[in-house]
Amino acid sequence: MAVKYKRILLKLSGESLMGSQNFGIDPSMLDHYSDQIKELVELGVEVAIVLGGGNIFRGLQAERSGIERVQGDYMGMLATVINSMALQSTLEGKGVYTRLISAIEMKQIAEPYIRRRAIRHLEKGRVVIFSAGTGSPYFTTDSAAALRASEIDADVILKGTRVDGIYTADPEKDPEATKFDHLTFASVISLGLAVMDMTAFTLCRENNIPIIVFDINEEGNLAKIVLGEKVGTLVEG
Repeated sequence: MAVKYKRILLKLSGESLMGSQNFGIDPSMLDHYSDQIKELVELGVEVAIVLGGGNIFRGLQAERSGIERVQGDYMGMLATVINSMALQSTLEGKGVYTRLISAIEMKQIAEPYIRRRAIRHLEKGRVVIFSAGTGSPYFTTDSAAALRASEIDADVILKGTRVDGIYTADPEKDPEATKFDHLTFASVISLGLAVMDMTAFTLCRENNIPIIVFDINEEGNLAKIVLGEKVGTLVEG
C-alpha cells in the first residue's frame, strides 16, 4: 500500500495518557496508542514521537507552588521521560523496536540526542521517542516536536488531540463552533487560532512542515492519515 507520508512526527500530550483519570498513566491508553503506532510501522512508515508531561507535572504550574520557573520546566522535562519510558515498554511488548532518546543526558535510561543517529534509527524501522523536550527551559513540548521534525526532515507533524480538528472555538465549550478542514499558516495567525504555541508554529511555517490536528482516540485515524485520507485539519504553507 502506498503511503502519503513516509516519515512522520507524532505529538501526543501528556494529558492524552491519563484516559479518564485525573493524573498519571492509564494502561489502556498506552495500549490504544501503541496499537495505532504499530500499524504505521507495519505500513513501512518511519515514526518519531514526542510526548508531553502534563499528566505528571507542568512547569508553568510549579510557579504557583513557589518552585522557580526554570526548575519547574526541568521537572516537566523529566515527566516526559517517564511517559516516554512507559510508551517504549508497551510498544516493545507488542514487538515494535524502539529507541528512547533524551535531550538531557541520562545514559542508564536513554540515548543522547545525536541527529544522524536518530535518522539512522528511523531508516532501520525503529520507532524513535524523543524525550526531555528541547533540553532547555522556556520551551514547550510543541516546540520540541517542531524542532525535532525539522531536524529529521519529517514529512508532517501529526498532533493527536481529543477533538477531531481545529475549530473556530473550543468545541467542548461552544456548540456553535465549526471545524476547518484546511488552513494556511497565515490564516491560523490572522484568525488567532491556537494550534501550537507561537515558537513551535513559527518553526513549522519557516521549514514548511505541514501540521495535521486530529482525534487520536478514534481507532484507525493514524493509518488513515498516512494513507492519504482526509482526517482532522491540515495546516500548510
